[in-house]
Amino acid sequence: MSEKKIRFAIIGSGWRALYYVRIAQKLPQYFELCAMLCRTEEKKNLMSEKYGIRAVTSEDEVTALSPDFVVVAVSKTSVARVSFDWLEKGIPVLAETPCALDRNTAEKLEALAAAGKMLVTAEQYFLYPQNIARKKILQSGLIGDPGFLYLSLAHEYHGFSLARYFLDIPADMSYTLQAREYTFPTVETLSRYEAFTDGRVADKKRVVAQIRFENGKVCVYDFDSEQYRSPIRGSHVKVQGVRGELFDDEVRWLDENSAGHKEKIVTESSITEYEDENPNLQKAEEVTRIAFKDEILYTPPFGEAGLTEDETAIAQLLQGMGSYVRGGSAPYPLKDSAADALFAIRLQDALKE
Repeated sequence: MSEKKIRFAIIGSGWRALYYVRIAQKLPQYFELCAMLCRTEEKKNLMSEKYGIRAVTSEDEVTALSPDFVVVAVSKTSVARVSFDWLEKGIPVLAETPCALDRNTAEKLEALAAAGKMLVTAEQYFLYPQNIARKKILQSGLIGDPGFLYLSLAHEYHGFSLARYFLDIPADMSYTLQAREYTFPTVETLSRYEAFTDGRVADKKRVVAQIRFENGKVCVYDFDSEQYRSPIRGSHVKVQGVRGELFDDEVRWLDENSAGHKEKIVTESSITEYEDENPNLQKAEEVTRIAFKDEILYTPPFGEAGLTEDETAIAQLLQGMGSYVRGGSAPYPLKDSAADALFAIRLQDALKE
């Protein structure tokens, strides 16, 4: 079993880096965390004592452990530079999103991919259990070819990745983009690290954009900065095809006699409680089964392990990266990551205009 484990090291010690720590600890039969590279001795000691992992401050120590690949989980402004450094060492890289913040970097990444460098961006949203199930229904042809998408689920590069995923859009297809930003007062409830219960109100931004692809398909992108964690800001997906629509957990369609039908997508889940000072990490809701019309669309790929949807998706990326470095295909092609990053850049440009 140990010979089959995927061995990786983490570069960074922040919020996103800890996702990979939790996954390795919940799925030790699949993954082995060799080490976490920290910038300071203080952070190294903290990570080692708090999470019981091997933490180091030297790149040479990481290299000496011969990981299958490294996970680069540093700040957005440093991801590309740090990824390039590890690629130069000859070590494959799974890098946190986004892969680039400017056009020149995105082009450089594409050139690296063409040169055979093993760099994958950790774009995980298409691997969420709910999205896997939705995609299977769309692929069945039940509602016909999807032509319109209303997407209020993820921001910028993540959102564009999902738009292409649900509408079957290749990375190189051209599109036009219009966007506006609005500001609304909203009660703050939950940040990455703490809960707010004092009713404080702050101005929050919502971006609404229309993406019209070359083939005529359209996506309305709608995202609020509070959506990821706030209990008062929900997320929604509506996909319309010529014979029906999928809206969140409900599907409407016409049968061969053009009679209308409506049925729910049924999702089952379990709750695992953890002792953690961070309110976001005290409970993990794991999707255990998704079914539609008596067909099972999803079961946990690693068995039930107390993983959230985000952790489940990232674990599948880790597994895909392990397969990639051993001769398989990339779990998310770099050309797709570059297209996602360029959309985020274009979106900001559109908002300025």
